[in-house]
Amino acid sequence: MNATCCATRSRWSSNSATLSAIISNSACSKMLPRAIKRLLHQATLSDQSYRFMFGRAPDDEFVVIDCETTGLNVRKDDVVAIAAIKIRGNRILTSEHFEVVIHPDSEMGAESIKIHRLRRSDVEAAPIVWKVLPSFLRFIGPRPLVGYYVDFDIAMLDKYVLPLVGIELPNDRIEVSRLYYERKYGGAPPNTSIDLSFAAILRDLGIPPLGQHDAFNDALMTAMMFVQLRDLAGRGVRIPRQRSGPAFNPMGA
Repeated sequence: MNATCCATRSRWSSNSATLSAIISNSACSKMLPRAIKRLLHQATLSDQSYRFMFGRAPDDEFVVIDCETTGLNVRKDDVVAIAAIKIRGNRILTSEHFEVVIHPDSEMGAESIKIHRLRRSDVEAAPIVWKVLPSFLRFIGPRPLVGYYVDFDIAMLDKYVLPLVGIELPNDRIEVSRLYYERKYGGAPPNTSIDLSFAAILRDLGIPPLGQHDAFNDALMTAMMFVQLRDLAGRGVRIPRQRSGPAFNPMGA
């Protein structure tokens, strides 16, 4: 599978014992069926003011999320920007979005700055993650979360959510690269070349590329992917694949 992930780098300050416990709890919880995990989360919620996270999501509403981080290591790297955009039916509600740059605790490396283009001066006056997380949780509520390699973004967010409220994000999650795979590569013969890169999805769906590795732009492009892929699935339309071999020539030339 030829897949690429868009992510960058950020930081989190916590003692190593707390972090180890969080990672351990997170790893164990992934082995539980989702329904049981949700019940466990409800029972272990440490701050009851966040019980709304287990409410009923508004009909046909989703939230697309994207995080820019300081790297791809969930244990060591941290979030520097979060963007989220609501979708209602087939409408992308850009007027209802959440966007924030976060002040990291550690220095941002040159390589991560090249990717997300956030310099130290850009985040110097930004709030720390603990200040913005409550607003983010209230924005997403119980809605399903949509993303490109969304498991990575949620794993990064759970590092902060778990110590704040005692649970990981309980929201259902929808992976756009999986939806794309089903529309283009589902039922493909063995040895088919598979490209699940962000650029390939944009190209096949005719979505104009915006400035990538900007949290809001990435969330907006992902929202457009989701709406289109959902429409294709609803109509039973497949995305054409290129032939892997030479086309048959009936003239024998």
